[in-house]
Amino acid sequence: MPFNSTKTLEPCVRKTATAKPGIYLLGSYIHKLPKICTFTQFPLPRNPSRVWNSRVKKFSMANPIAIVDLFSGPGGLGEGFSALLNSSGHKVYQIAVSIEKEASAHRTLRLRAFLRRFSNVPIEYYMWLSGKMSEPDWKKLYPVEWKAAENEALCLELGKEETAHILNKRIQDLRAVHGGKTLLIGGPPCQAYSLVGRSRNVGIKNYQADLDHRNFLYDEYVKVLIALEPAAFVMENVKGILSATGKGNAIFSQIVADLEAAGGDKNYELFALSAPKSKQLNAQSKPQDFIVRAEDHGIPQSRHRIIIVGIRRDLLNKLPEYLLPRLITNRKTVTVGSVIGSMPRVRSGLSRSDNYADWKSAIANAFVLLGACLDDLPISKKMLLQNELNTAKNEFQTQDALERQGHNYTEMPNCCPADLAKWIHDPYLERLSQNETRGHMPSDLARYLFAACYGKAFGISPKASDFPFALAPNHRNWASGKFDDRFRVQLNKRPSSTITSHISKDGHYFIHPDPLQCRSLTVREAARLQTFPDNYAFLGNRTEQYVQVGNAVPPFLAYQIAKALYPVFDYL
Repeated sequence: MPFNSTKTLEPCVRKTATAKPGIYLLGSYIHKLPKICTFTQFPLPRNPSRVWNSRVKKFSMANPIAIVDLFSGPGGLGEGFSALLNSSGHKVYQIAVSIEKEASAHRTLRLRAFLRRFSNVPIEYYMWLSGKMSEPDWKKLYPVEWKAAENEALCLELGKEETAHILNKRIQDLRAVHGGKTLLIGGPPCQAYSLVGRSRNVGIKNYQADLDHRNFLYDEYVKVLIALEPAAFVMENVKGILSATGKGNAIFSQIVADLEAAGGDKNYELFALSAPKSKQLNAQSKPQDFIVRAEDHGIPQSRHRIIIVGIRRDLLNKLPEYLLPRLITNRKTVTVGSVIGSMPRVRSGLSRSDNYADWKSAIANAFVLLGACLDDLPISKKMLLQNELNTAKNEFQTQDALERQGHNYTEMPNCCPADLAKWIHDPYLERLSQNETRGHMPSDLARYLFAACYGKAFGISPKASDFPFALAPNHRNWASGKFDDRFRVQLNKRPSSTITSHISKDGHYFIHPDPLQCRSLTVREAARLQTFPDNYAFLGNRTEQYVQVGNAVPPFLAYQIAKALYPVFDYL
C-alpha cells in the first residue's frame, strides 16, 4: 500500500475544461483516473508548485500523536506508524522529528517525509519512478513541502553535543504543543549486539567491548525518553542483545532497568507484544518473551527481533487490561513466492564481459558441471536433483532471452494475503523501480544453480556438506562448519531468511529460488520481503540501497504495532 493505508492513492492531476478527453495537466483539482495514467500525457507547467501550494487541499490531521523517531534508517518503522488512519480518515500519528546519521539513508528518509506532506502524490514522482524523467529538484518544485521535510528528517549523529542541543529544543517545542500525547520509537544500531557482529569483533586486535560506543548508544535513546516523557515508546533491536555484555554486566538487564526508570522510579511499565498475553518484564517473566517473530505476523520473512513497548505508569493505571498492546498472530504463513513470485524474470549479470550470449554460455557450462558432479552425492539425493536439473535445463533451452532489468509492473501473486498485497502494490506505478540484478562470477553461477535446484527438490537450502566437491569454493573455512550456509537459497514456499545489511556484500545468502534466473535478490525483491511499498524509493548507490533495506524494520510489522498501541492514547 502506498502512502496511507485505507484511501485510494491518486496522483495529483487536474483536468481542464478545454483539454481533450484523457489529457490531464498538473494542478489543483484531484481527478480520479479510471486506469493507470500514461505519463507522456502530462505536460509540466512552468511552476507547478505555485499551482499546488495555492489551491490544492492539504491532508488534514485531527490532533495526531507526535512521534520522535531515533536511529531512523530509511524510515521503515516510521512508515508503518504514519500510515495508520482513524475511522474518520485522519492520520493517527505524525512524525515530528526523525534522526539518521548515514547520508544516503537520510536522503531516503527525507524524501519519504516530503511525500507524506501531500494527500495525493505529485505526478512528477511517478514520472521519475517510471523512468520518464530524472529526479526533479523537489525543493524548487515544492519549496514549502520540502522545507517541512527538511525540518522533520535530520541528518545528525546521536551522542554529539550539537545533536543534543538541536533535539532538546525540538523536544521542548513538542511538549509545549502536544503535552504528553507523544510517542518515542527507534532502534539503536545493532552491530555491536548481533551475534555476527560480536563474532567479527573477536577477530579485531585489542578489541574491547567496554570501549565500543555502539554498545551504549541505547543511552541516547533513554536520554530522549527522559526529556520527552512520552505516553509510550517502542524500542527495537536484534535478538543478540539478550546475551550481550558490557562492563561485566548483561546489557539487556541494564537497558530494561533504565527504560523502566526513565523520568522517575518505575515510571514506565514494559510489555512484550508477542507473548501469549502482554506481560510486565519482572522477576517471573523471561526476556525471550520480547522476541517478535515477524513471520508470525504476516511478514514473508523469518526475522526475529527484540521489541519492547513501554507505557507511562500514570496512563497505564487507567487502561483496561484488554487494551494492553499485543500483536495478533497470523494463522497463514506468508511465503517468498507470495510476494516476489509474479515479478519479472531477470538474469544475473557477469562480473566480466556481461552480455546475454556470454551469460547463456556460462549457464550452459554450469549445467554441464552439475551433471558431471552429481555422482558425488548419495543416490537418494542424486535422483531427485537430476530430475530438477533436467527440468531446468529443458526450460533453459527454450526460454526467451532475459534482461538484467525487470521493470514490467505486474499484479501481486494471487496467494498473497489481500492486506499485504494492498500495502505493497501501487496501481499507479507503470514501472518497477530498483529491480536490476548485479554481476556474479561464473563459478558462483554453478553454485547458485545447484542451490536453487536443491531447494526445489528437497524444500530446504543446502548446507556446505551437501555441495558436490567440484562446487566447493576456495575458502579455508568451507568444510569447518562455521559457514555451513554460505550459499543460501530462498524458498518459494517458506518465509525468507532474515534480510540483513549483509545482502549488500555478495548476495550468497540471498539466492533467488528460480534456477533459471541464477542470481541473488534485487533491491526491490529484498524490499518486498521487508514489506516496503513498491513506490518506496531508496536513494544512494545500489550497495547503500541494500544496506538501507537490510537495516530497516518491516513497515507492515510497524503498522501492526501502531494499531496495537493506538487505543492506549484514548486514555490520556
